[in-house]
Amino acid sequence: MKMRAAVLEEFGQPLVVQEIDIADPRPGEVLVKIHACGVCHTDLYTASGVDPSGYKDCVLGHEGAGVVEAIGEGVTSVKKGDHVVTLFSPECRKCENCLSGKTNICTAIRAQQGQGYLPDGTSRLSRNGKELRHFMGTSTFAEYTVMPEIALAKVNPEASMEAICLLACGATTGIAAALWKAKVEEGSTVAVFGCGMVGLGAVLGSQLSKASRIIAIDRSKERLELAKKYGATDTFVADENSVATVLELTKGVGVDYSFEATGLVSVMGQAVEAARMGWGLSTMLGVAGRGEKLEIIPRYLITGRTVQGGSFGGAKGRTHVPQLVDMYVDGKIDLDGFVSHKLTLDQVNDGFDLMKKHDGIRSVIVFD
Repeated sequence: MKMRAAVLEEFGQPLVVQEIDIADPRPGEVLVKIHACGVCHTDLYTASGVDPSGYKDCVLGHEGAGVVEAIGEGVTSVKKGDHVVTLFSPECRKCENCLSGKTNICTAIRAQQGQGYLPDGTSRLSRNGKELRHFMGTSTFAEYTVMPEIALAKVNPEASMEAICLLACGATTGIAAALWKAKVEEGSTVAVFGCGMVGLGAVLGSQLSKASRIIAIDRSKERLELAKKYGATDTFVADENSVATVLELTKGVGVDYSFEATGLVSVMGQAVEAARMGWGLSTMLGVAGRGEKLEIIPRYLITGRTVQGGSFGGAKGRTHVPQLVDMYVDGKIDLDGFVSHKLTLDQVNDGFDLMKKHDGIRSVIVFD
């Protein structure tokens, strides 16, 4: 079948929107018609050529929501017409990791996914008879995508896809980190370093957890104002004295929970320092550059602080994303406020430009 997609042909160059071919789903796979897709920093990171594990030619995009068009042999969890959110982080519920109950990082298709292929080691995408690779197992900068059944979350059809596509990555990462990874407790204190999509999600998740004080830190005054809307009780512009300011706001003891959502190792260090002695938990959500290292003074750990990572916020995609969608439908979480710009597929590169200018929180590509 012919479709239009945004293809990464050369690193550091604009994506090229063009007509390509997509094959039918094979056993265990699903064909999805994409209705909306967020433009995430991870897409820009790969397109720029900075990502050492990046590859081309491929179809980028991973924050998608759409409708099932067809299913391959053996697929039972979704059917034609179901509304779904794409998952770069699958949940097979059968691998050792999934069965352990200790992690959300499923290993069932990880090896092939990282190489740009579906689980059987092949691609469903091509152009003029030549193979194109998938991206993060999703490739949602396209009118259609073929994905493994275990990487799709079946969701409430009443939800706006322009909003819930953000749950495919950024929004879930922040919200889930507070709800299910850190497990923020009622009455606790929180500091969120960075108020982009992920950080605002952590603010919202902390508010849902009924934290008594939520301190938001960012360089953008506009984002700090938005953080107040999502539950921040205190905000201030980030600088070299950010830790001292957090300590001042907490009478010198620090916060029960800190979240880092910038990807900057210097800020990660601040998040650790701002955590309370004795039991402070610091959760790293930003993705640092390859080879960068986080330096932690051992005394911070010896005196009771804990540091953890939170890939996808610790969310199990097929389990937790439908729950978040229901919360959105019930009016408990506001995802619409995260959508700053609505674009067409032909404007995908404009989405990258807006991101570089820090204009808004998230641009969403809307398909007809």
